[in-house]
Amino acid sequence: MATEIERRFLVRDIGFLAGRSGDRIVQGYVAKEPGAMTTRVRLRAGRGYLTLKSPRYGLSRQEFEYEIPADDARCILEHQCGNRLIRKTRYLVPFAAHVFEIDVFEGRHAGLIVAEVELRGEGEAVALPPWVGTEVTYDKRYSNFALSHFEGPTLPDLRIAYAAPMHPAAHPACAGIAH
Repeated sequence: MATEIERRFLVRDIGFLAGRSGDRIVQGYVAKEPGAMTTRVRLRAGRGYLTLKSPRYGLSRQEFEYEIPADDARCILEHQCGNRLIRKTRYLVPFAAHVFEIDVFEGRHAGLIVAEVELRGEGEAVALPPWVGTEVTYDKRYSNFALSHFEGPTLPDLRIAYAAPMHPAAHPACAGIAH
C-alpha cells in the first residue's frame, strides 16, 4: 500500500509543453458507493492498471495499484465502466525539486488542463511554476472520478452538466481500443 499525497492546480499557459511528448491515457471508473474506495482501470502506454483509492483525508489517501493485462483493462473499460471514461495526455514536467504531472484532457473535457504534484508529506513546501494557476486540490469537481461522471469544468467557464450515458464502444474514449 502507498499513500498518495498530492496537490492539484489549473494550468493557465501551456506554452511550456511545446516540443514535449506525453503518454496517452484512457481510464474508466467502476461503480462506487459514497465514502467507499474508487476503483479505476487505466490504459497507459499500452499497459493496463487497476487502482483502488480511498477517500481523501486532507491531501492524503491510500492507493493500491496493480498492473493487469492490457486486454483485461480494455475489456473492463469497454464493458464495465459505462460512460465513466476519461481521455487525456499526461506530460511529466520537472520544476525545482518536484515533477509536475500535466494532464491535457480530450473529448468532452477538452480545454481542461490540470497539474498535479505528488508530495512526500502534507507539510512539504512546493515551488510553483509560473504556468500554474488556481489551486483545485479540494475542489471535487476537478477529481478524475467526478469528471468521469459529469461533463465537467472546462476553461474558462466552470460548468457542470450531466452527460447522458452511452454504450462504451460508441464513446470517443474507446477510439483505437479493439472491440
